[in-house]
Amino acid sequence: MDLRDQLKNLFPDHIEEETPQETPSPIWLQDEPLLCKYEKRKGKPVTVIEGYNGADSDFKILAKELKTYLGVGGTVKDDSILIQGDYRDTIMQLLKEKGLKVKRVGG
Repeated sequence: MDLRDQLKNLFPDHIEEETPQETPSPIWLQDEPLLCKYEKRKGKPVTVIEGYNGADSDFKILAKELKTYLGVGGTVKDDSILIQGDYRDTIMQLLKEKGLKVKRVGG
């Protein structure tokens, strides 16, 4: 007997609520691919994402999601996202899962 069945026996009048479906990402999907490149700034590795043509607020949401997922710092400057460290492969995989096109630049 499943836990769900036991709960139905204890509370026969209870109506089960449907679990909400996963909503699609509110991020703007674009035609041109995002450019994901590696740079060194002041001797430290930085992953730069450029080429987003959607709203600035969506770009900031995307940056926040990337920083949270990777557990690193970063910022949004001059229409590009700067992520501390070399995370090109991980970022490209995550953006592809979100439905964005990504192009690796350099190395």
